[in-house]
Amino acid sequence: MTSPPRTALGPAGTGSIMALASMTCVQLGLAVSVGLIGVLGPEGVAWLRLAWAGVILVVVGRPWRVRFSHAAWGASILLGVATGGVTVLFMLAVERIPLGTASALEFLGPLSIAIIQGRGPARWWALVAVAGVLGLTEPWVGATDPVGILFALGAAACWAGYVLFTQKAGDSASGISALGISMPVAAIVATCVVGPSIVARLDWQILLVGFALALLLPVIPFSLEMLALRKLTTAAFGTLMCLEPAIAVVIGLTILHQVPRPAAVVGIVLVVLAGIGATRSGQRRVPVAVEATSPADPAPVPPGRTSGDV
Repeated sequence: MTSPPRTALGPAGTGSIMALASMTCVQLGLAVSVGLIGVLGPEGVAWLRLAWAGVILVVVGRPWRVRFSHAAWGASILLGVATGGVTVLFMLAVERIPLGTASALEFLGPLSIAIIQGRGPARWWALVAVAGVLGLTEPWVGATDPVGILFALGAAACWAGYVLFTQKAGDSASGISALGISMPVAAIVATCVVGPSIVARLDWQILLVGFALALLLPVIPFSLEMLALRKLTTAAFGTLMCLEPAIAVVIGLTILHQVPRPAAVVGIVLVVLAGIGATRSGQRRVPVAVEATSPADPAPVPPGRTSGDV
């Protein structure tokens, strides 16, 4: 008797699909958010998403049921500050430069962490990343908005902090509970920066759209990433995340009709290759204490959000 063919993907296949779905949600959320910029401005759209995400993740995560250590509180709060920064700065960037370019420049944040923490060959990928940035920005022709580039690089710096604090929060508290603290903090940061000027422009329709956007980015992607990290190694997950700039180009082309220049395409390819190379040769070693208590649940590595955007 012939046994039926196996259709199960297995943990690695399922985790990979979750990671790819997460990145797609992030870029779709960013592309859809661009349509609201004319109403609320880029900072207003970022604030609306963060405010709703903070409410949703408090309800879902129920952080009051978890006993946090001082280290977990500190890491979660700093994670929230970094999340707020990367979300607002990235939305300011995509108002001025194409989505694919902004995503590739933002990716320099976690790429820098991978290169710095890597050893030997991992650090040589920095040269590939630099070549990619030159292709993305084309400084010799001045075709790209310099302010947009600065906003994207600021988002990259915040994403680098996001990576470090995500690892610390993941080591000291359960992931969804940490999000129940960090996301409200991100919403508070955004409210302090832009919230008061946005409230007068809100109506119930915009609030409903904001709720849907918050689900698309960051609530669903963050949840998918946490599930994926239970099925994939950190190196495999990080390598998949390197594909996000390429996904951003496809989304930008199909939804926003942003046709990338040839040099930008080459630059994005180089950044993606640098990310894959640095991640594969610079995998993080999980602390012994974490391995002993939860060997199947490695600490998080840089999520796609947004993002970004998160």
